[in-house]
Amino acid sequence: MFRRKNDEIEVLLAHPGGPFFVRKDDGVWTIPKGEAAPREDLLTRAQIEFEEEVGFRPENVQRWIELGWIQQKGGKIVHAWAFEGDLPERFECKSNLFELEWPPRSGKFQRFPEVDRACFFSDEAARRKLKSTQVSFLDRLRIALSDRNTDPTKSRATIS
Repeated sequence: MFRRKNDEIEVLLAHPGGPFFVRKDDGVWTIPKGEAAPREDLLTRAQIEFEEEVGFRPENVQRWIELGWIQQKGGKIVHAWAFEGDLPERFECKSNLFELEWPPRSGKFQRFPEVDRACFFSDEAARRKLKSTQVSFLDRLRIALSDRNTDPTKSRATIS
């Protein structure tokens, strides 16, 4: 999700939840994402994951902008789409949960949110916050938006 504010683009990023990331900031934020089943439609999966990880279902999206894919350092392939929109004024991040033995080797299991925060960032800040392998999505979004802005036959995406 991205929005335009003061003629600048801001992108929504998600901070991973759980004990491993609680004190980490720069370089660990991500786009909301998840795993697709074999032969599952990737855009549909991305839409579902966005809602599950952020706790907000975008309605009336006019256009999904395909941003291609990247391979993260661990080998995971991530496909991304962008859409223009904003979060409600009283938004609170509500993510699905995962279970983890914590503390390690304690035999005790705790539940943690997959995402503990979701915030909009300027392009400059997003480049610092994002996992390094996902920064290229910002470049691809800029290119897609500049291409659409110079071609009057292409409409701007909006969300109501």
